[in-house]
Amino acid sequence: MQLRLHKFWALSLLVAFVSSCAPSNEKPNILWITIEDTSPHFIGCYGNEDAKTPVIDQLASEGVRFTNAFSTGTVCSPSRTAIITGVKTYKTGTGNHRSAIAVPEYMKGYPYYLQQQGYYTSNNKKTDYNVGDEKAYTAEAWHECADTAGWWNKAEGQPFFAVFNFMDSHQSRTMTHTYAWYKKQVLTKLPEEERIAENDFDMPPFYNDTPKMRKQFARVYNSLKLTDNKVGALLQRLEADGLKDNTIIFFYADHGEGIPRGKTNGINLGYRVPFIAWFPEKFKHLSPWGTGGVVTDELVSFEDLAPTVISLAGREIPKHMTGRTMMGRKPSKEAEHLVLSSDRADNGIDMVRTVTNGKYVYSRNFMPYLPEVRYIRYMEISDIKQQMRRDYEQNKLNDVQKKLFEARAHEYLYNIEDDEWELNNLVNDAAHQELLSDMRQLLKKEMLESRDILLMPEYELELLADSIPPYEYRLGADYAIDEILESAWLAGDRTDDALVKQINNLSHANQIVRYWAAVGLRSQSDDVLKRYEEEIKQAMSDDYAPVAITTAAIAYNQFADENAEALIKDYCMHSDNNLALMAIHYLMYVDNKMPFVDTVKASRELEGRDYNPKAAAVDFLGSLGLMPNNPSYRQ
Repeated sequence: MQLRLHKFWALSLLVAFVSSCAPSNEKPNILWITIEDTSPHFIGCYGNEDAKTPVIDQLASEGVRFTNAFSTGTVCSPSRTAIITGVKTYKTGTGNHRSAIAVPEYMKGYPYYLQQQGYYTSNNKKTDYNVGDEKAYTAEAWHECADTAGWWNKAEGQPFFAVFNFMDSHQSRTMTHTYAWYKKQVLTKLPEEERIAENDFDMPPFYNDTPKMRKQFARVYNSLKLTDNKVGALLQRLEADGLKDNTIIFFYADHGEGIPRGKTNGINLGYRVPFIAWFPEKFKHLSPWGTGGVVTDELVSFEDLAPTVISLAGREIPKHMTGRTMMGRKPSKEAEHLVLSSDRADNGIDMVRTVTNGKYVYSRNFMPYLPEVRYIRYMEISDIKQQMRRDYEQNKLNDVQKKLFEARAHEYLYNIEDDEWELNNLVNDAAHQELLSDMRQLLKKEMLESRDILLMPEYELELLADSIPPYEYRLGADYAIDEILESAWLAGDRTDDALVKQINNLSHANQIVRYWAAVGLRSQSDDVLKRYEEEIKQAMSDDYAPVAITTAAIAYNQFADENAEALIKDYCMHSDNNLALMAIHYLMYVDNKMPFVDTVKASRELEGRDYNPKAAAVDFLGSLGLMPNNPSYRQ
């Protein structure tokens, strides 16, 4: 009898031991903590000794800190659209800020797939998805999406997926709203000992280091400190509810820092984000990196987030999601490079495509006539942007600082390990020509293979989306991606060969090819454009409006053509908001704006005008001192 008992207890211990070693089939809770507009440059655990971010730093010291995590866009709605769909915006056509582009019916928001696995999905509370019928799309994805949403509303024993979005580091706090507003909403909510004083940090070298600029830039640090406090309060609630031991935590920002030259700008400072993953003891086996303060330089893109959490929930990943599964029982192979994108932000039209391998960032600016700190109304109303413009006009800036206001190079190549603030463009450096060529080819290959639909002007994209989701249209034979990209690829190329091709493409059968020929010509120098005055003026009669508008902008600025002036005025008054925006956008960058003042004023008041052309109109008037640049005159 005693022998049998010994055998029984031995068998019980063996079963218990094997069970403890085997991977658990229990589904983890998943908590996503998203903060706004933040680059890792300003967080303590990423090496900034001036920052006060103890909660975030502790999360990193206990979990996994990623040094090469990148948003797929540089402003909130494209980034969040890539996250919710699990598909890059240049495939879906959703890269333009606060657009509403139809996606295929089968392309559900990723929380929908978590619901199928029994998860309670909650979002507190930001959406900002650039999809058609955002309200219905949101309702299908989340059990609840409100400022009261959280795990506390789930059923007993039900696993949860909860997102909390903290606005306290948003651009509205760090620069856009008035200093008095910031003082009330941020600074007074911090105890005196937690505040970062105006002389307690190093200024980025692309800013003029003056007391006025420091007063504004201190907002970045204090807004992040308040954010850190609120993240700490949320984590305390998770622990008090007895759920931390069953919850995997993700912490990240939605894109780069909400300051001039960061957010909306297609360089590392616009894309790179802090990203931390934290695992409780029982789910440590799901981390391929280990835990306890481990640091990884593995490349992470927002395209990877949806397939990763769907995999953690135990569901098969939908075929349209091509991102990596970063963790879990079957993590994907590491990426060797990432391709990122930046398109229109508010009224600021743009198109940038970027490749990074973590050490280098290569960006191609398809509209290089635009400066890095282009006119975007939401930024122009800020004190810091106005101070920068005053310093530029009064010649108080050094060469590095002046460059922000001048036309961009059409290519950037930065070593972001050695050049944190991206000051030294290596495009013309002899030692980097092979790398430059490789990254060019990687980018072109991705744009061709993905059939980048955002090469279409937004006017065309919205017309298309009325009948077929751009995601699907791009896959058909009607989308001549090879010819279109060849035309767009010439933008910024100032060789004679490129110029001749652009002029020839003005008469191409494909209207999108003609559009990119015109955009490319807009970036050519004045002296060479004079040789083709007749061809450019002839293109103003093109029956495709984006070609007519673009060539008219060239003919007006370079040749002072009266017909061009009249044509631009007509399009400023067009009922189509995208065409009106395009016309006013070009006027922001002409030498003589005065003939258009009355037209732009009238355009702004037209019935049916939406935010973007109205904001562009106020930027135009504000640049001439005809309207105040402050938050009361946002549009």
